[in-house]
Amino acid sequence: MTSRKVVDEFLSQRTLALVGMSRKENKFGNIIFRELSGKGYKVYPVHNQAKEIKGHQCWADFQSLPETVAGVVIVVPPAETAKVVREACGAGIRRVWMQQGAESQDAIRFCEEQGMQVVHGECILMFAEPVAFMHRIHRGLWRLFGKLPR
Repeated sequence: MTSRKVVDEFLSQRTLALVGMSRKENKFGNIIFRELSGKGYKVYPVHNQAKEIKGHQCWADFQSLPETVAGVVIVVPPAETAKVVREACGAGIRRVWMQQGAESQDAIRFCEEQGMQVVHGECILMFAEPVAFMHRIHRGLWRLFGKLPR
C-alpha cells in the first residue's frame, strides 16, 4: 500500500509530466491534465505521436521537455507502464504516480529497485487540493473501508 507521506511528497511537486493524454476528449488523462492545471500545477503532456492535443503542446519524450519535472503521472494501459517508468528513470525523474488502472507489478518493482518514489492504486484527483465533490466522496468511501493511504 502507498503511504500518505509519499502521496503528499508527490503532490508537493508543482511541475509534472503526464503520460496518457488523449485526442479523445473525455479520457481520464485529459481530465487529470485539466484538473491539475486548474489547481496550479504546471503539467507537460508527453505523447510520442501528437505534437498538440486540444490546443496544448505535447512533447515527444521526457528529454524534450522545456524544464526539469519533479514527477510523472502515468495514465496508460498497464502493458505500457513499465516502458514509461524506465524512460522516466533514464530522464532522472524520481517520483511516479501510476493512476488506478495503469499500474503493473513489473513497473512497481522497477521503481522500487531504482529507489523511485511510487504511488499506485490511487486516484490523484482524490488527493490534489482542492478536491472536487465527487472525489471527496470517493476519498471518504476509501477512508471508511480502510483503503486510504496512511
